[in-house]
Amino acid sequence: MRSRKAKRAFTLVELLVVIAIIGILVGLLLPAVQAAREAARRMSCSNNLKQMGLALHNYHDTFRRFPPGGFYEQGMQSDSWSVQARILPQLEQGNLQSLIDWGRSYGLQGNVARTRVSTYVCPSEVNDRLRPSPKSHDADFAYYPLNYAANFGEWFIFNPIANLGGSGVFLPNGRLGMGSVVDGTSNTLAFAEVKAFNPYLRDGARPNSPNVATPTVPQDVVSLGGDLKTNSGHTEWVDSRVHQSGFTTTFSPNTQMLHEQDGQVYDVDFNSFREGKSATNITYAAVTSRSYHVGGVNAGLCDGSVHFQSSSIDLSVWRALGSRDGGEVASVFR
Repeated sequence: MRSRKAKRAFTLVELLVVIAIIGILVGLLLPAVQAAREAARRMSCSNNLKQMGLALHNYHDTFRRFPPGGFYEQGMQSDSWSVQARILPQLEQGNLQSLIDWGRSYGLQGNVARTRVSTYVCPSEVNDRLRPSPKSHDADFAYYPLNYAANFGEWFIFNPIANLGGSGVFLPNGRLGMGSVVDGTSNTLAFAEVKAFNPYLRDGARPNSPNVATPTVPQDVVSLGGDLKTNSGHTEWVDSRVHQSGFTTTFSPNTQMLHEQDGQVYDVDFNSFREGKSATNITYAAVTSRSYHVGGVNAGLCDGSVHFQSSSIDLSVWRALGSRDGGEVASVFR
């Protein structure tokens, strides 16, 4: 008689159990992997801001002042180059800056405007891409966005008649130096994160008088109205205007400012009237620092240090960090 050797194999029940165990292990491991990736992206983001802080110090060592938040000749309308464009050599991007003709608008220099500067882009940004500009005479003209904006202050940005700027470090036509940061460089913001392709309201010319109080809630700003641009805020790293390369401390990080139009709700920024577009209209702006990092934003101070700032920071403290000479002396990071 021939003996038969029994063949061992998984039963259907055993196979299902194994698959279930593997699924549980993957479910437990995936969040850990995602958390590790986000931690790496956040660290890379922090390093970008650190490089910008060092570049700012090197710029100051060379010129004995901070770069201006744009140059606008009194009584004239014009475009101007951003803080980020002015510190390029200090970021080892001197070849890129050498392509700039400072006497011509960035809107006529697509070879610069379309260039991706990796230091200005957060690795967590979901819209890391060109933004075509259909209004340009060049059909291929496009801008590249940025994720690290310059501190323009709390709310008031620019009065072209009086040639006055706001409470931040970077002012239109500004010539401020370290000595102007009376509150201390460790207590004053230089740069903070923003999201690219953010919607914003602009050119409503409201308010348009000096010394308008800072709004207390987002709806106070939204009610001022303006022309809605659905997806072009912070998409032009070359542009000095606050809604493109700056931020304000009107509201704490990641505060939503909701505006409804045509049945759709947008989390907007606001610019009452774009700098350089009028010889008389005053610019007020609420341009919020935002990021894709959970719980807050990375922010660089004038001393070159970088801190992760919680979205739940007290608004009065955030505004104090945004002003260079408000009399606040105790660092919130101690």
